Amino acid sequence: MNGLDARAKPANFANRWLAFWFTPTDPRPLAVVRILAAAIGLLLLWSYAADMQTWFGPDGMIDPATAAAWRSPFGFSIYDFASSAAAVRLVFAVTVVVFLLLLVGWCTPVVSLAAPVLWATLLHRGPMLAGAADDCLAVLLWCLAIGRSGRGLSVDHLLAVRNGRATSPPSVRCRIAEGLLQVHAAVIAAAATVAQLKGDVWWNGTAAWWLAVRQDSRLVDLTGPFGASEYLMNLVTHAIPLFEILFAIGIWPAATRTAVARAGLVAWPLIGLLAGAPLWGLTLATLGLPAALRTPPTP
Repeated sequence: MNGLDARAKPANFANRWLAFWFTPTDPRPLAVVRILAAAIGLLLLWSYAADMQTWFGPDGMIDPATAAAWRSPFGFSIYDFASSAAAVRLVFAVTVVVFLLLLVGWCTPVVSLAAPVLWATLLHRGPMLAGAADDCLAVLLWCLAIGRSGRGLSVDHLLAVRNGRATSPPSVRCRIAEGLLQVHAAVIAAAATVAQLKGDVWWNGTAAWWLAVRQDSRLVDLTGPFGASEYLMNLVTHAIPLFEILFAIGIWPAATRTAVARAGLVAWPLIGLLAGAPLWGLTLATLGLPAALRTPPTP
């Protein structure tokens, strides 16, 4: 009997592992991720727009050789071949159009592949300018390239319905994309915790204060409440890595996954707001969105 139990445990784990990656799922949660990722991408593109020529133009501050020295040997950028201001504007305009099409879900199979490639070509042209939100958006876009996010909440879906074609059956590709989003959400949360706990300010409870006093990046002034209450400052400081640990672990068990992911929809944007990086917080919340939209298991 013990031998049967010993053989059953690996078999059960293998079945759960296969079910995690290959159980067909509703494409609509991934469609919501597509809309949010495209919106975040447009906001980030808007932040680049005013200085595109300054950074990447023919006489820009970052020449192709400098950019190539910063990035991976396997990286490339279409902007390296944009030898005129008009060419830089053209590549950037195409990127904006692709993100707009991704937002509304038109020609989604094509634009969901074009978006991460064009986003990568922008980041590779100025890798030293990329922030945490830029990198997290890249993860979102590559996961969307795998799934079938155009099968819901999209122009493609409306056109298919008008033509009498069913386009929203559960999809294995959507499940793989959601699984990759969940893996990255947990890994990024764990990495953030490890990075924070290397600093003394996260142990002595003052990290929230130092985030609040950075006038160059803060969006909300919390120096008054933190200055008036050391306990509040310590509570916020210690709550951040505690939540990140709970998120990285709790997003895996079926019993806690939905609740933890839903808590992340609130907690990650708040952490991003405190850190002066609201789009980073929003991208992390979006990574966990499919788990948050999933119906929690009944006891």
